[in-house]
Amino acid sequence: MLPSLDMLQWWSWFVCVALLGIGIFFLVKFSDLFVDASSSIAKRFHISEMIIGLTIVAFGTSCPELAVSVSDSITCLVDGGNANVAIGNVVGSNICNLLIVLGASAVFTPIIIKKTVCKKEFPILLFVTALLVIFGLCFNLNGGYAILRWEGIIFVILILIYVTYLVLDAKRMMKEGVNPEVEEVEVMPTWKSIVFVLLGLVGIAVGGEAVVYGAKHIAVGVGDLANLNHDLVESLVGLTVVAVGTSLPELVTSIVAAKKGQNDMALGNVIGSNIFNILFVLGISSTINPLTVGNQIVVDLAVMLIATLLIFGFCFLGKINRKYGAVLLGCYAGYLIYLICRTVM
Repeated sequence: MLPSLDMLQWWSWFVCVALLGIGIFFLVKFSDLFVDASSSIAKRFHISEMIIGLTIVAFGTSCPELAVSVSDSITCLVDGGNANVAIGNVVGSNICNLLIVLGASAVFTPIIIKKTVCKKEFPILLFVTALLVIFGLCFNLNGGYAILRWEGIIFVILILIYVTYLVLDAKRMMKEGVNPEVEEVEVMPTWKSIVFVLLGLVGIAVGGEAVVYGAKHIAVGVGDLANLNHDLVESLVGLTVVAVGTSLPELVTSIVAAKKGQNDMALGNVIGSNIFNILFVLGISSTINPLTVGNQIVVDLAVMLIATLLIFGFCFLGKINRKYGAVLLGCYAGYLIYLICRTVM
């Protein structure tokens, strides 16, 4: 654990902002390194690229959120306090994926939605999102809202079931002669793959620790200077700066996919990421240490659920055009204004 900083010193702010930026950079870059190296090792064991994409790559895109949330969970376990960064990161990241990532992708080019998305993938996301809302609001810890350890274990079991379903469904499609386009996996020398996996894991861990350390100290500093509630400021930082930072892989991937005309990949990337964030990231984090949050989480969970339902509604229209993309971006702008008002008023 890094030593605590005195936020009354100007250089402490510089250190925290620098750590936050460096941490996000580490998370994005070392996640890519980890995914590429892991995929290379899997390919050497003759695992199909589709299965690699559904498992290693899917888990890899959630590595930034996992690193931040687990680091925050461990910090709260040791030091006490509420894990606002951990839950705020996941909820904020999911909102960011739905409103910013899909909104920005649709602005570049309309996203055509396949019927299978409405029948298979999106109902799973709706179920998982609703389950998080129920777990977060119906079971309390010490009089406050929380994601308890037993709820986290259920999330972990569900992610194992979900990945098993993905793999079995992929194998069924391959037997039927359906071969969706997948990104080709580059095969590296074995020694290089192992070194890159280890470097990736270390980089992700360091990046997660740096982001949590910087975000928490910035929240404490702002709270002290403006006489604001520390939990609210910490929640604001987690829902905005940290959430957007850890969503950069999804944002870049989806925009690039949309520009190339691979619209289903842009949407599938967001749906898969949100499911993994809830089941994998929150599952692991709350299993390590129950996550407690303030009453403000009620609105944040409601926004996440409403945003999910809004996109589900667009699915039945068949596409998310530029106008709807602008609506999604406008919704996030409104939510951001609300967060700022909630914190300062």
